[in-house]
Amino acid sequence: MAATALAGATGLATAQDDKPVIATVFKISGIPWFDRMNTGVEEYQSEHPEVVAEGYGPATADAAQQLQIIQDLIAKGVDALAVVPMDPVVIEGTLKRAMDRGVIVVTHEADNQRNTMVDIEAFDNDSYGTALNERLAECMGGEGKWTTFVGSLGSRTHMQWVGAGEKNAEKYPGMELVDPNNESFDDANGTYEKAKEILRKYPEIKGFQTSAGNDVLGVGRAIEEAGLAGKVCLVGTGLPAPSAPYLESGAITAIGFWDPMKAGMAMNAAAQKLLAGEEIVDGMDLGVDGYHSITVTKGAGDGLLAIGNGMVLADKDTYKDVYF
Repeated sequence: MAATALAGATGLATAQDDKPVIATVFKISGIPWFDRMNTGVEEYQSEHPEVVAEGYGPATADAAQQLQIIQDLIAKGVDALAVVPMDPVVIEGTLKRAMDRGVIVVTHEADNQRNTMVDIEAFDNDSYGTALNERLAECMGGEGKWTTFVGSLGSRTHMQWVGAGEKNAEKYPGMELVDPNNESFDDANGTYEKAKEILRKYPEIKGFQTSAGNDVLGVGRAIEEAGLAGKVCLVGTGLPAPSAPYLESGAITAIGFWDPMKAGMAMNAAAQKLLAGEEIVDGMDLGVDGYHSITVTKGAGDGLLAIGNGMVLADKDTYKDVYF
């Protein structure tokens, strides 16, 4: 995955001009979550040789870097963009200009994106945040201090998940939220350091609800090193393989996720349908597990919101059943 200059995109846009070009732009390259999504893009390309499908992402979780990649891809002449925005607001103008030029635009993890033709979500985000928090509350016995982590304050889905978690926790008067919405920028090491600070500041803390894919790894490491595995609860978004050691030790209580490989394939499938002039309609089958019968409603702007049914929750007893 290219980081900034997109040297390979010249060939992408010109050497195969007879094929539509779908460029998927991740929040960040080189981390397990988006490596898995890139695998989905590669799989889609393998299954659909009639298109050119490739993935790109910035070297760090930085909205400005992602914006530059999108601008470069538009300049190279791609036919469709499938974007997982780091911050939807930052790229609104660029996506509008892309659509004005005839570029198909599909997004993911951004149901507030106004300038998109279709935003595809793996599930209802409020339901997901509630499910994570309910699992956390169960582990905490419904009482004690807890905190939240997000990739960034501009990340739409992350803020939805923790917001739904806060609302769910209102059912438990004994749960006290402290220092909420710690920004991790999907950096496991930075999250680890911040989690250590929180554990020092609140030695009695009982729970963490996290959002970015690397957050459970950083917080899990801090909990384990503090000798608190099985004593402090941690529930958040994460993938089974990277999370496995901490699930086994008890440092991670449970993970929630959807398969980013399938999400990458679903975005490309929707983009290809739009390129072919098809409409995205309620109940449509995108041909991808978790997206066989999507729920389609009006989006934040003139586009559509398409919701699948790809939510998974797993713990020490079940993660091997959904391992990747």
